[in-house]
Amino acid sequence: MNISKSEIAKETSLKPSRRSLPCLAQSYAYSKNLSQSTSLFQSTESESQAPTSVTSISADKAEQVNTEEGRKDSVLRCSFADLSDFCLALGKDKDYTDESEHANYDRSRLIKDFVPQNNSEPKPRLPKNDMNYIASSGLLFKDGKKRIDYILVYRKSNIQYDKRNTFEKNLRAEGLMLEKEPAVANPDIMFIKIHIPWDTLCKYAERLNIRMPFRKKSYYTDQRSKSMGRVQKYFRRIKKWMSQNPMVLDKSAFPDLEESDCYTGPFSRARIHHFIINNKDTFFSNATRSRIVYHMLQHTKYENGISKVGICKLINNGSYIAAFPPHEGAYKSNQPIKTHGPQNNRHLLYERWARWGMWYKHQPLDLIRLYFGEKIGLYFAWLGWYTGMLIPAAIVGLCVFFYGILTMNASQVSQEICKATEVFMCPLCDKNCSLQRLNESCIYAKVTYLFDNGGTVFFAIFMAIWATVFLEFWKRRRSTLTYTWDLIEWEEEEETLRPQFEAKYYKMERVNPISGKPEPHQPSSDKVTRLLVSISGIFFMISLVITAVFAVVVYRLIVMEQFASFKWNFIKQHWQFATSAAAVCINFVIIMALNLAYEKIAYLLTNLEYPRTESEWENSFALKMFLFQFVNLNSSIFYIAFFLGRFVGHPGKYNKLFNRWRLEECHPSGCLIDLCLQMGVIMFLKQIWNNFMELGYPLIQNWWSRHKIKRGIQDASIPQWENDWNLQPMNIHGLMDEYLEMVLQFGFTTIFVAAFPLAPLLALLNNIIEIRLDAYKFVTQWRRPLPARATDIGIWYGILEGIGILAVITNAFVIAITSDYIPRFVYEYKYGPCASQFEYSESCLTGYVNNSLSFFDLSELGMGKSGYCRYRDYRGPPWSSKPYEFTLQYWHILAARLAFIIVFEHLVFGIKSFIAYLIPDVPKNLYDRIRREKYLVQEMMYEAELEHLQQQRRKSGHPVHHEWP
Repeated sequence: MNISKSEIAKETSLKPSRRSLPCLAQSYAYSKNLSQSTSLFQSTESESQAPTSVTSISADKAEQVNTEEGRKDSVLRCSFADLSDFCLALGKDKDYTDESEHANYDRSRLIKDFVPQNNSEPKPRLPKNDMNYIASSGLLFKDGKKRIDYILVYRKSNIQYDKRNTFEKNLRAEGLMLEKEPAVANPDIMFIKIHIPWDTLCKYAERLNIRMPFRKKSYYTDQRSKSMGRVQKYFRRIKKWMSQNPMVLDKSAFPDLEESDCYTGPFSRARIHHFIINNKDTFFSNATRSRIVYHMLQHTKYENGISKVGICKLINNGSYIAAFPPHEGAYKSNQPIKTHGPQNNRHLLYERWARWGMWYKHQPLDLIRLYFGEKIGLYFAWLGWYTGMLIPAAIVGLCVFFYGILTMNASQVSQEICKATEVFMCPLCDKNCSLQRLNESCIYAKVTYLFDNGGTVFFAIFMAIWATVFLEFWKRRRSTLTYTWDLIEWEEEEETLRPQFEAKYYKMERVNPISGKPEPHQPSSDKVTRLLVSISGIFFMISLVITAVFAVVVYRLIVMEQFASFKWNFIKQHWQFATSAAAVCINFVIIMALNLAYEKIAYLLTNLEYPRTESEWENSFALKMFLFQFVNLNSSIFYIAFFLGRFVGHPGKYNKLFNRWRLEECHPSGCLIDLCLQMGVIMFLKQIWNNFMELGYPLIQNWWSRHKIKRGIQDASIPQWENDWNLQPMNIHGLMDEYLEMVLQFGFTTIFVAAFPLAPLLALLNNIIEIRLDAYKFVTQWRRPLPARATDIGIWYGILEGIGILAVITNAFVIAITSDYIPRFVYEYKYGPCASQFEYSESCLTGYVNNSLSFFDLSELGMGKSGYCRYRDYRGPPWSSKPYEFTLQYWHILAARLAFIIVFEHLVFGIKSFIAYLIPDVPKNLYDRIRREKYLVQEMMYEAELEHLQQQRRKSGHPVHHEWP
């Protein structure tokens, strides 16, 4: 479909009465109450002037610094094509004219688009002159005009006031406006409120290439949509008849944020006439303003010297104790939200997202992104996608488990074990263990069958394919989100360098091949040296984990003799279960203790590498923490799955550790029950501990802070910035802990799922709680984090792909080695009663238990007993020509196990690759739309510039041309 330039110009006219309304609505992030009080944010004076109520701080120096630049910018006088009364001059002598006084449309039309309507009862409005609520909420300076974009906190008793004074002086010189105010509850605490004026916003928005809306989108599918109008009407009638999905949120309570109806481009002051600026106070969102201020805080010096820069270093040396953007107000209201509407976006997020009663609702991702930024928005989008994809996995796993329950009593193996009253098993320890009847393992055999039945192989293949489908469809979901959130053109190369990197390598510069500008460079020799040191530290920590696992193994060998001779009869009878349970608990304590050390060591190793950007730092730190914790959590599980009971020898010739402790054997029913116990206990206890540390600990800390405030003051009202200060700060590592917890859970869900099919169900139940727990924590218990940008989930996607590959290999080994699937298969088709018949039935396993147990002469043990005992192995009997040697059946089973591993891996990897090939990363219609919009953006920029030049010619009296002069 071809569109001429004239048609594009006609479709994308800048008349605010119709075309630009969707774009203007996007610039309004506030609810009805805040929208109706926008006049409070509109300044009638130039924002470059100092506030009259500023405490001991002036902006005169900032004016002097910006004078020269303001004179240069004053030449750029712009006007919109269709707003004849709207003029914006960037110089010092002329102020920005507020559109709200001169626009030819009603502002209330914007509010009606995204505020719930209630025709029966009008909603109360905030009075325009009522400054009590706005001032007490901490949104404005004392003059009631300048909004607070950032908060700095320090103690008056801190002696490093020279660094603070220099830092604040440089901030004012950069164009920021500061206002000091002491805390109400603690006189030693001082708050510095920061406001960024319009001129400074424009300058840094251009410097950081921030994309802003400039025209309404023209979709090439518009004509197709019109032709489908009648079909859509019929579908709408059907939807009215159908019951509404209870999981879908009521969109009338949210701003119209899901559709992005404007083209965007990098902001430029020279082309400011291209952009849709309805109100300069809301043109840049709160998140954008906070990001710009934080960039300035990170690159402002506090002392002479190249390395003396950044708010992070000032916080580390104690000059300041906190720096954070403020919340938009309280998250609770005395009036119900249904009748009075939300007070602010934080209140709206709490009522429609963070409350526990909303656990079954979809997440308002666009509002989350607007308030917390794209990085946190992508985390919750990924977490919600992962949770939704767990539903089919949990259902299939539950079906496999119920299949085991229904067929448990009919299992031939379980029946033979339960009826073996005359079969005695050899002692499992040297001193205190006695002969045990095989039927005493009846319960363990039935429990083992629940996790080791005919559906095990199917479920392992299903979960391997599920992991691939989950990742492939997440890439499609992520591409849709990045398009909707205008992140297509945002690349990592646009990130600024870390101040620590610049300070370290400022003497070593090279030209950036992308920007063509010189920048600090880390030499290759220095980088390799630091990486080698870091890798050495990683291997040292991994060896420490293996040492801890080895210590737990030695503990199991020591205490199993003690539990076997325990006075309590229950422990004495179930000494193997008691040994495993105690070892699991001790292992969990060791895991939690080592995690504390891992975090500090990973932090030191990452800083030692001096990553170039924040993304590189986060990726390097995340990889180290994942390796540490993955090995820490799964090393004991790998030992039980693949090493426990494999190298014990046989009665009369057992292998001993240090020639002292006999190696531990599996239970007569197999080692799978130990693996299930290890996974279930660690997964359950770790989730409880993580939930407590994520929510319980901040709740206790915040309660204690409020208690101290109430004890110190009684009737004084606490402003919003002080309420935020009393909240807990977000983890210094950002979302790393949140992602790490879920990725480790993903490993538990996929790697050993063949041994524990209920893992997806436990993960689903935990994630349903986790989403609301994280939401409640972000909205109510934490200070507002910096709204950072991101296009994906970073290194975590690569880690998830690695876990998916490892899961295929691990499940193949679990089925082939840990479970009894292969020995039963070989017996059924080679040694059983149906070996000569090509049919399958449960009776084909008749005699399997007796066939899988070898004989040993009790007289060789020196216990004074005669006869034979049985043990799990395929060795020759005492009366054979080669007693206690491996039989031919053992080698047949070994060959079958190796063949199964090879066939299973190749089959599953082939299916995974085929599915990944079939599912494109970007939907076809989205790909075409992106390409179409790139073309239209170029055409529109041409038309807009031509229209601007024509208007200038009309004003100057020159003839107008319809092409470039």
